[in-house]
Amino acid sequence: MATDYDAPRKTDDELNEDSLEELKARRAEKTSAVVDEDETEAAEGFELPGADLSGEELSVRVLPRQADEFTCTRCFLVHHRSQLAFTDDLGPVCSECAA
Repeated sequence: MATDYDAPRKTDDELNEDSLEELKARRAEKTSAVVDEDETEAAEGFELPGADLSGEELSVRVLPRQADEFTCTRCFLVHHRSQLAFTDDLGPVCSECAA
């Protein structure tokens, strides 16, 4: 896009006025939106944080560390050997912690 450097420029006050008018117009458009009934029905199926989950039982299969994996001494996560950045006095360090 070509710029006409000879054209008069707007001051900061004029730029702020334009943006305020645009914001007011956008606010008026948003307040006229109507909530769809299907959205409220879909929201009823979700549980809020802090809900009582005492009756739930979690079943997670935990695998031991494999031969090609290591535990990072900084983040204590198990990573594949391809993510090994270096080994210091404490032990192996992953590439995410080395960055």
